[in-house]
Amino acid sequence: MTGDGAVRRIGGDERRARLGVRHLLAPGLRAKSAEEVTRSLVALHATDAATVYLSTAARLTEPGFTEVERALYEAGSLVRLLAMRRTMFVVTRDSAPVVYAAAARAIAVKERAGLLKYLAEGGGWDGAWLSEVEEAVVAALTVHGESTAAQLGGYEPRLREQVVSAAGKPYETRQNVASRIIRVLAAEGRITRRRPVGSWTSSQFRWAVAEPLSEPPAAEAKAALAREWLAAYGPGTEADLKWWTGWTLADVRKALTAVGAQRVALDEGTGYVLPSDVEPAPAAAPWAALLPGLDPTPMGWQQRDWFLPDEHRPALFDKTGNVGPTVWWDGRVVGGWAQRPDGEIVWRLLPDPGKGSGKSSGKSAGEGPGKEAVAAIAAEAARLGDWLGDVRVTPRFRTPLERELSA
Repeated sequence: MTGDGAVRRIGGDERRARLGVRHLLAPGLRAKSAEEVTRSLVALHATDAATVYLSTAARLTEPGFTEVERALYEAGSLVRLLAMRRTMFVVTRDSAPVVYAAAARAIAVKERAGLLKYLAEGGGWDGAWLSEVEEAVVAALTVHGESTAAQLGGYEPRLREQVVSAAGKPYETRQNVASRIIRVLAAEGRITRRRPVGSWTSSQFRWAVAEPLSEPPAAEAKAALAREWLAAYGPGTEADLKWWTGWTLADVRKALTAVGAQRVALDEGTGYVLPSDVEPAPAAAPWAALLPGLDPTPMGWQQRDWFLPDEHRPALFDKTGNVGPTVWWDGRVVGGWAQRPDGEIVWRLLPDPGKGSGKSSGKSAGEGPGKEAVAAIAAEAARLGDWLGDVRVTPRFRTPLERELSA
């Protein structure tokens, strides 16, 4: 990190302008491919399978689920990884080695340790037994190709063994070992998720043998990932990068130093940008967006006051901190949206903290964003409804406003 001389101040307006441009949300900046969208955001949240498609569609010139399927399952240019904060992400194949070495490898080590303890305590199986089962699973996938967990249990019966948890207690449970073993194999990059069973909204996947990743050294990878994050989300604070990556503060500071990050002044305190990114960023034209739950943009920072008022959090987040579907106007979260059982996309503007407590909806501007914003948001809602068509999407992590609107 360097900080000689005067430190430039970057206010909320400039940060919001950067967001619209770099996250491909401003007019005229939408992408033509799923790979371009993913690169612009570093990684797409994939805990909820539908988020990958909805996040991409919001940024494509021609939205549709087939473009994501092409990249994930035909070209193989996008891959899924258990990475930052022990969360599932979709990243480009080119960046996968960096993400794995910087954030996923350490998680895989912890996952394996937890699995060995789980197997020993629940069934008396050791590491040698686990290795035999894992080799059998990989061999079965090599012979049979893409397979579901149930099919793998048929090829390798030991996957159907059960572990007893809390034995003898009222809440005693039994669980097949398959899900835990498959999860660790995937975390280590030995197998990978392929097409889901059912539609693109399904979270039940087929599995296949993964192509090996050529990993860079951890320190080098962490610097590369910090550089990608700063390019997409900068300026940001140490706390933001620490939260997003799941690293220690020491790791964050080493990575920022390695990329020569420049200090800037933010409302939250000291922030950082890349050395080539200190100069003022051009403003973008006003833009509207309907982003899904767990979209990378609202989940890109720990400190969100500059685009999401605290007053909106109870309506837009679940109890564990997962953001739900959000409505955006010109770099700010101004409301939420949902899909009703009949397919209608409905949305509501939340009260503007700076303009009193009046409420507004998709039918009336009320207080808060004006007519231009309401018209632009309505157009985005219509665009989303058109491409979803007969598909119905229910967020995996439901929030108070989404539940209310979808009822």
